[in-house]
Amino acid sequence: MSELDRYSRQTLLPEIGIAGQERLLASSVAVVGCGALGTVISSTLVRAGVGRVRIIDRDYIELNNLQRQILFDEEDIARGLPKAIAAAEKLKKVNSQVEVEPVVADVNPDNVERLIGDVDLILDGTDNFETRLLINDACVKHTIPWIYGAVISTYGMTMSIIPHQTPCFRCFLPEMPLPGSTPTCDTVGVLGAAVGVIASLEVAQALKFLTHPEEPLQSKLIYLDVWTGTWEEMQMRKNETACLTCDLGQYEFLEAKGGHRVITLCGRDAVQISPRAGVAPSFPRLADRLRAVGEVHYNDFLLRFRADRHELTIFPDGRTIVKGVGDEAEAKTVYARYVGL
Repeated sequence: MSELDRYSRQTLLPEIGIAGQERLLASSVAVVGCGALGTVISSTLVRAGVGRVRIIDRDYIELNNLQRQILFDEEDIARGLPKAIAAAEKLKKVNSQVEVEPVVADVNPDNVERLIGDVDLILDGTDNFETRLLINDACVKHTIPWIYGAVISTYGMTMSIIPHQTPCFRCFLPEMPLPGSTPTCDTVGVLGAAVGVIASLEVAQALKFLTHPEEPLQSKLIYLDVWTGTWEEMQMRKNETACLTCDLGQYEFLEAKGGHRVITLCGRDAVQISPRAGVAPSFPRLADRLRAVGEVHYNDFLLRFRADRHELTIFPDGRTIVKGVGDEAEAKTVYARYVGL
């Protein structure tokens, strides 16, 4: 039996064929974010036979994820697994031909170039504009194509970005939205069916690019609402004013390196604190210290600590998610109290 037999229904497509499938098997892709979009994207890429799929995610699995994040189950929650690890475990059983590489990390200015610098294409499974603008900086700097996608409520959008050929994400979004000015999954919810459609559109564009890199992708923003059946396409063009990123080469988000980074997480009543590079805790020592003031459990992937109304989830790189806080200032106070700055 040929190793291509599993893709027989895909190679029948004239758009792909045997030659296209061989290109897919030789390709490498990074999926940034393994939540709703990222799980569908990763699953479809692995099943399609993309040779190397790197799954990058900073988070762990919670019960409310299971409504739309298709690679996870209740056992993963009981085991306290990070999303990237659980996703990789599932996908390695689906297709042993594909190299699935889980990376439990927060994509930030210190590591983004290392995490994405050796792949052919990046797909967006993130949930915030700051990370997308950071990805855009790195991709434009290193001329790496990427595909933007976003879903909220019953609608979503996607756009392919080929640096120095199409408008970049900063052309589309010149400035960060003001805090509180955009809806989140916590305030308006999210429909799993909308996730599936946007993720599938992202993957379709990815497969087209990987099998036919000589054919330029259309530079358009696709918007759809699965509840109302609305579908709109907007041709993206360069603005009359110069783009700070792709025209002037200013990488504002990429150059914001060093120090503690504090990010409010979408829909989580939680704040993430990332320490300076090289700050890594010892879980056994930290657990011994924290048991005197609260409940502690840990494994190779994370340490979880509960005290009063707060919960801290600490990862091996020192990154910590603080739950039960009202704002970033309170999160830093709680972090300093139990972990130390």
